[in-house]
Amino acid sequence: MFVNHNSAFLNDIVKLLKVKPNGIYIDCTFGCGGHSIKILNNLSPKGRLIAFDIDPQSVILSKYIINDKRFVIINDNFSNLEFYINKFSLFNKINGIIFDLGISSYQLDNPLRGFSFKKNGPLDMRMNQNIGIKASYWLNNASKVNIYNVIKKFGEEFFAKKIASQIVFERKKNKFRNTMDLCNIINKVVYCKKFYKNKSTRTFQAIRIFINNELNNLKKGLNSAYNILSKGGRLLVISFNSLEDRIVKNFINYKSNYNYSLLEDLPLTLNQIKKFNFIKMLNLGKFKPLYKDILLNNRIRSSILRLSKKIV
Repeated sequence: MFVNHNSAFLNDIVKLLKVKPNGIYIDCTFGCGGHSIKILNNLSPKGRLIAFDIDPQSVILSKYIINDKRFVIINDNFSNLEFYINKFSLFNKINGIIFDLGISSYQLDNPLRGFSFKKNGPLDMRMNQNIGIKASYWLNNASKVNIYNVIKKFGEEFFAKKIASQIVFERKKNKFRNTMDLCNIINKVVYCKKFYKNKSTRTFQAIRIFINNELNNLKKGLNSAYNILSKGGRLLVISFNSLEDRIVKNFINYKSNYNYSLLEDLPLTLNQIKKFNFIKMLNLGKFKPLYKDILLNNRIRSSILRLSKKIV
């Protein structure tokens, strides 16, 4: 089995993580394995890489593309990161962690997964098809208010109210089963000025995020990542929409800034306050993909990479 996939920022990972040959690293979103392979290629025989992926298909895929004693993959959500690192007795020993959020080409190109609005298939959208409810079940049973709130909150869709109303109206005649059932509804009520943007993009994103509880898992995963990193360990997060990036940005800003004005009435000098180490991370910057990389994989055009380092 072979998957041709150009991961976002693939050629920058080793440099940005400052991979140490004997280090211990975590790939929280294995996907098609691009980042994992890149990291492993720069580890010595004493190095170690732990990968996570909630999708059982990605775990199966990993067996075909990586046969390495330094590598282990766990079929679970990265929100449970701390549990496994405690189990492995590796707390505060992790040199670098990478999150590549969103869905992989492997998932998107398979119509049976229901992620794509370009290919007809079962309206599923679960990252792990063995747990949770299908998108079709939710659409056929949720209230109009609930559908509206999800599309508006997680898709930031201007036409959320019209889409929700149309969904509730149409499902009285025919239940939603396939992705094209939903696309046809969206096409009736959405007007899109941008010719390069599919009308279904925001709605599909919203439902996928909701079905998989992605944003809450991300918040928990980021906190866990900070907790298990060693001092000087690096955190690298690649996001693909403004909702994810906002969470990552706020997390890094919270860890890397402190409002000293809150303590201005205390009888302490600024130097005394600094000794308390309120600043826990260094913000090492925000990066966008190069044009040449976008030409290789157009799906990474909206990606944003944020890098930080734990100092406390």
